Formats: sequence, structure tokens, C-alpha cells
Amino acid sequence: MSFRIVFFDVDGTLTDHRDGSISPLTKQAIQTLLHKGIHVVAATGRPLSMCTELKEIGIQTFITANGAYVKHGDEVIHKCPMDQQILAEVIEYAEQQGSGLSFFTDSFSMNGVQSKEIQSALQDTLLLDEYPYIDKLIHTKEVYLLCLYADHHMVKPYEAQFPQLTFSRWHPYICNVLQHDVNKSLAVKEVLSFFGLTTDKAIAFGDGQNDIEMLALAGLGIAMGNAHDALKSVADFVTKKSSEEGVHYALKKHGLI
Repeated sequence: MSFRIVFFDVDGTLTDHRDGSISPLTKQAIQTLLHKGIHVVAATGRPLSMCTELKEIGIQTFITANGAYVKHGDEVIHKCPMDQQILAEVIEYAEQQGSGLSFFTDSFSMNGVQSKEIQSALQDTLLLDEYPYIDKLIHTKEVYLLCLYADHHMVKPYEAQFPQLTFSRWHPYICNVLQHDVNKSLAVKEVLSFFGLTTDKAIAFGDGQNDIEMLALAGLGIAMGNAHDALKSVADFVTKKSSEEGVHYALKKHGLI
């Protein structure tokens, strides 16, 4: 089978799951793919502003905000902004409840609510040691992904207040607040259409539960050795851990590099 495109989750896949670094061998593997004319796509929960190192490696196509905002170079392939009226209502309600919110546009900002739980979640998911920028005009902008920082009990009032929204938990203290169906696999379909490719020409790498649909969709789904067991169960191949050069190992094993 001749693969033409590779989708990589970022954190815990391209990056070492222990410290967030990208190894020289992983960078070399990506550049080899690009040199061979194979499309390389970063598929991440990160905002685009936190993908600078990936751009420096040579990646030009980005699925960001867990699938809600997709760009190739300067061209927007797909975006799914939240209705601004609903956004404003959630912001107001969160202020009343004293809850943290984060906003994914081209960049990343928050509403100003701080706690040790929020800071721990930011470090755990985005390796952020400092509290992000507070955008006072965020309600006037296109927000592609909204996250609520709350545990299981804290989210219940939101579910009652906003029955038209879906609160999708992906971290013990973070929920995606969704108006539309958003996930990486839907964004993958948009990218494949953009390049005129079919799923059988695609490889997908991942390590988290939010990568399950993406790996299931691809012609070859590869789970990292450090992946969640649920992801490993749907993968076609389980490679070594990201800390053990799992990306390079799998690409070499399947004849891509």
C-alpha cells in the first residue's frame, strides 16, 4: 500500500511524553517524509500559536483545537466557531460560578479565574507554567474551542443551564464545551478532501483517547507504546513509547523512511 499522508498527534506522540521535547530523530523522520513528497499533518488539541516548533521542522498543515480549526499554510481548510451569543452567555455564567475557561482562537487565552487545580491542568495538558493571556474582547472573536475547568460535580450546573451544549470530558479537570460535533477524525476527512486523498492512503499516530476515531479512520492506525489502552485496542500497530523513538521506529518498520 502506498501511503501519501501521515497524521501525527503531538503531545505524547511527536513529543516525549515525559518532558514535551521533540527528539532529533523524530524531526529527521518528519523531514524525510516531507522530502519524499508525503504530506505531514499535525493533529493536536493545541492552539495554532503553540505549534511554532512544528512549523520550524517543516510541517505546514495543522489540525488544531482538537479538530475545530484546520489550516494549510495561510489557507483555512475548516473551522467551526462557536456562536458568539452562546459564547457570551457561557462566559457570563462562568464568571458567576467562579469557573475557569480557556479560549482557542489562532492563539490561547483564559478568563482570569485561577486556582491550583487549573494551573495543574494547564501544566499537565499544555506544559504551561505561567497563566495565559486574558483577552477582555474574546466574546467578539471567533472561538473554535472552549474549555471549562471543572470536576465532575462542578460541571453539572452547566449541563442544566446549557442543554444545547455538549460537555465532553478529556481530562479529570477539563471539558470541551461543544456547540457542534468536533473531533480529529472529522478534521482528517476535511484534510483528505483538500489534498484529494482517500483514507486508505493515510497513516495516523496517536496516544490518547481523543485519537481513537482518527486511528480507526486511517488506513494504518499506530498507537504509541505510552498510549491509553483504549487506543491500543483499535490500533493496527503499537510502536515503542515516544520516549523510545516510537515514531521513527514505526515509520521505518512500515517502510516510510
